[in-house]
Amino acid sequence: MLAPFPFQVVYMSQQKSQLRRDGFTFKQFFVAHDRCAMKVGTDAVLLGAWVPVSNVKNALDIGCGSGLIALMLAQRTGEECHIDAVELDEQAAQQASDNVAQSQWAARMTVYHRNVVDWAASCDKRYSLIVSNPPFFAPGTECASPQRAAARYTDTLDHHTLLTCAENLIEEEGFFCVILPAQAGEAFVLMAEARGWHLRFRNDIADNAQRLPHRVMLAISPQPGEQLLERMVIRGPDQRYSEEYCSLTRDYYLFM
Repeated sequence: MLAPFPFQVVYMSQQKSQLRRDGFTFKQFFVAHDRCAMKVGTDAVLLGAWVPVSNVKNALDIGCGSGLIALMLAQRTGEECHIDAVELDEQAAQQASDNVAQSQWAARMTVYHRNVVDWAASCDKRYSLIVSNPPFFAPGTECASPQRAAARYTDTLDHHTLLTCAENLIEEEGFFCVILPAQAGEAFVLMAEARGWHLRFRNDIADNAQRLPHRVMLAISPQPGEQLLERMVIRGPDQRYSEEYCSLTRDYYLFM
């Protein structure tokens, strides 16, 4: 009964060795990220898998990087949903465009190389879903490249400005969703509520049950409504991925 297990491990290792090295292969799409300052990471995957997509017809990804979250939204939504993605960095925007063009959803996705502040001021479209994996570090230690600094530090897109952009682009019943470090998330909620937003969904994320949450996913809306507050651990006591983490991400990860 135990004989197949070593074979399965070897077979899985062989499969992994055949994957492209310039990006990340998901079940239904590939994301190249070699020209992006910020690579594919757990935060983006969690946010893309978690955000509410029911009845979404227009979605916007602010600061899309490689296009990962936008592609995840495309996988989760129907043919009637169009997804726009805005990226400030020219190399990342071009790579996101290439990733989208090679996907099965290219016909209903558009990537724009724009500053989102200018985009929000000139865009006449309204979105039922806006997502962002935004910069959250205060300016500090110098990064290896200006592109990485722009992706990490809030001096290129502070949270007040981000909220202002979302206010100009969101539908009245829409959701604006972000993922942030736990402490930054608390400040973001207070800032948003002071501007008239309402917290609707929250998921605090911890590495395991013994640790405090290190990330928080938030969904805020111009409209009040029932709140859903959750907590998720990424790994169980045996250090394997928890069932809740697997359930959230298994439609994307190849070997989940």
